[in-house]
Amino acid sequence: MYPPELVKPMREDLTSIGFSELYTEQDVKEALAKEGTTLVVVNSVCGCAAANARPGARMSLQNAKKPDHLVTVFAGVDREAVDAARAEMIPFPPSSPSMALFKNGELVHMLERHHIEGRPADMIAENLKGAYDEHC
Repeated sequence: MYPPELVKPMREDLTSIGFSELYTEQDVKEALAKEGTTLVVVNSVCGCAAANARPGARMSLQNAKKPDHLVTVFAGVDREAVDAARAEMIPFPPSSPSMALFKNGELVHMLERHHIEGRPADMIAENLKGAYDEHC
């Protein structure tokens, strides 16, 4: 577990733009049970989350179509919620950071760490925008 004061600004990178934090398995179940589209960001303390994932998620929301719901779980902190979210992302192996788009509870688009690490935020945003245009 990471100290709360360490992860607070990393959490706020997403909550400040409208993401809701999920802490428990029940939170994840309720979030994914909602009608419409839900973007789940598995947040992380790693450098690629700071430089690529969170900025890419933020930039992706500058799009005509966007998810109905924005939620996040924090790897290494919110273990129960992260495990529950990752269980819904099968067959993809656990990775953080990662991003998954669900439509009516069904996984329709996935960005794993290897799609994020080393790629600029604008490329990640464009990938997500394409998924929003198709599914939202």
